[in-house]
Amino acid sequence: LLQVCNFTPFIILFIVVRTIYLLCNKLCDDGLADLFVIFISNEKKQIPLWHQKASQRAEGVILWDYHVICLQNKRDEKSSSLVWDLDSSLLFPSPLGTYVAESIRPSIQIFSEFKRFFRVVHAPIFLRHFASDRRHMKDSAGNWIAKPPSHEAIVAKDGAVNNLNEYITVSPDDLVIDVGADTVNVVFSDKLGVVVGENDLFGFFSLIS
Repeated sequence: LLQVCNFTPFIILFIVVRTIYLLCNKLCDDGLADLFVIFISNEKKQIPLWHQKASQRAEGVILWDYHVICLQNKRDEKSSSLVWDLDSSLLFPSPLGTYVAESIRPSIQIFSEFKRFFRVVHAPIFLRHFASDRRHMKDSAGNWIAKPPSHEAIVAKDGAVNNLNEYITVSPDDLVIDVGADTVNVVFSDKLGVVVGENDLFGFFSLIS
């Protein structure tokens, strides 16, 4: 099945990142706490997700180069963590359990080359440090591949103008093997957050709550 999935152009993916950036900004302004930005990718930049609007396949399956979502962590045992995926056809936002079961589908056996890694970044840190000058939207001659957005480029608080690739690049060497309290400390201090595997996603956020 995954061998015939369509790939999504990089330029569309950047629009998703930009919109997640704006969404996180708005949610923070509205007073929502415990927000995290999650970049999903792997070393080969081939990650399958289901129930995606950009897909032309059954059950909305697609191979992204990378994908990005926003997660609001649960505040107590009675509430569910919520996932904000702008390309998902599921409920918006979706409970984390539903999103993992329906979009990530860990129960489906996939080849190791499609294994997904999750770079988790605390939203306030992401909003301070993320930057993109849209250079990836130009060809080798410096011409726009598509009409650029009308909004201004994102410049980080520290003056950085382009670091998108730092967020979307992940490898097995980045993966946290033993998720614990130290991992939580890092996500609240490091601009690139931490990288966890899909089997540790629930455990990681349970530590934060």
